[in-house]
Amino acid sequence: MVGMNSNLSSSAHLSGRQKLVVTATSVGFVVSQLDVSIVNVALASIGRDLGASVASLQWTVDSYALAFSALMLSAGSLGDRFGARRMFLGGLLLFGLASLACAFSTDAPQLIAARAAQGVGAAAMLPNSLALLNAACGHDQRLRARAVGLWTAAGAVSIASGPIVGGLLIAAFGWRSIFWVNLPVCAAGIVATLLWVRAAQPKNAHDARGLDLLGQALAIVALAALVGAVIEWRPLGIAHPLVWGGFLLALAAGGGFIATERRSASPMLPLSLFAERTFSAAVLFGIGVNLTYYGTVFILSLYLQRVLGHTPLQTGLAFLPLTGGFLISNLASGPVVARLGSRGPMIAGALLDAAGFAALCFVDAHTPTAALLLPFLLIPSGMGLAVPAMTTALLGTVGQQRAGTASAVLNTARQAAGAIGVAAFGALAGHGDGAAGAAHIVDAVRWSAGISVALLLGTALVARQISNPAQTNKDRPSDCVRNALSENVN
Repeated sequence: MVGMNSNLSSSAHLSGRQKLVVTATSVGFVVSQLDVSIVNVALASIGRDLGASVASLQWTVDSYALAFSALMLSAGSLGDRFGARRMFLGGLLLFGLASLACAFSTDAPQLIAARAAQGVGAAAMLPNSLALLNAACGHDQRLRARAVGLWTAAGAVSIASGPIVGGLLIAAFGWRSIFWVNLPVCAAGIVATLLWVRAAQPKNAHDARGLDLLGQALAIVALAALVGAVIEWRPLGIAHPLVWGGFLLALAAGGGFIATERRSASPMLPLSLFAERTFSAAVLFGIGVNLTYYGTVFILSLYLQRVLGHTPLQTGLAFLPLTGGFLISNLASGPVVARLGSRGPMIAGALLDAAGFAALCFVDAHTPTAALLLPFLLIPSGMGLAVPAMTTALLGTVGQQRAGTASAVLNTARQAAGAIGVAAFGALAGHGDGAAGAAHIVDAVRWSAGISVALLLGTALVARQISNPAQTNKDRPSDCVRNALSENVN
């Protein structure tokens, strides 16, 4: 979720046209974030209707996250080269068409492929919507911060409302309706962008950052092979050639990616950024937070519906404290970070997060939903406190010219970590229906919660490596950069 800065200068006021640009670009952010949370509520219904296994459900979630994360860095470069407005419109169109394909899917492979296409569209929209906002605000930091504050608030509301909206739609019209609803939203975004958003002049070939095609290809192969091997490890066994071959391919492609980035004149991932200790620590922190959250929420969606027998609407209501809690904790994070710096809130947030997951270690097949309220409040409280502090620390290590790249690196790492979390924790759930399948899911909740506690305690130690300069009024421009570039999903 996004930390909102409540201390922006009141002298920055958006014009009418700038507000229209915010409205148009917010559509892309809303649909891309809505599909992160809304699909989790539909997993059980999708599984029943399409006869999808747990592994197929993992791929349904992860195909979107993989395409989103692997292509986000290159999408910004394409926007620089061909125009951010053109890329944003293309992303909206592709997302809408892919949503249509999702709604018409008759089996799991079709749905997985369509979800991957949605991820490509989301990757095209996110970085280029920011470029359009920045251009509309004349690159003024105060105006940009206010514009992106509104933009990120729309995304935060969509994530928080996703489970409820999904539950209502599924109860009334079935799971396919969660994809149908994207079509009018994408159409409205396309019309609004054509009417209200001016085309920014793309950079010429000398100014635009080159496309790192080999690095991009290796990144996709490494991520897909790793996630695929983890997902298929449980049903096929570690000795299966597709499993150990996938791990070897991921290792080889990952090594090739690092070697390519070292030599590239225009690397997709500038490795020099990791020479700064605070930057590396912030990225590792983000990886730990996203891996644990996404992975556990995937398991909990199965637990609530397949073990406790909740309907999609009841599941959405159960998730409301978990997702809605981010709104409050994010708002509280800004003043805390401004007063204390980043390190303390990151450590405290990780410990609160770990306490929430620790409470999940004791669930069983008969745990009342009310007993989940405490962990569902502690987890977002910790994350909402820590994530804005983490992003502030990371962007404080780079100059303004590299802030966009640094933010893209962080967002890519977090999205990839979320996909790996779904793959790893989903593998713990086993396969099968009935009492045996429910028992596997309960065990998976406990194991994923325990692993999350260990990882989050590790991230708290990592946070001790964060430099902790005081946030003074003189430093406020970095807060503007934070608000403009730290928008990401949990």
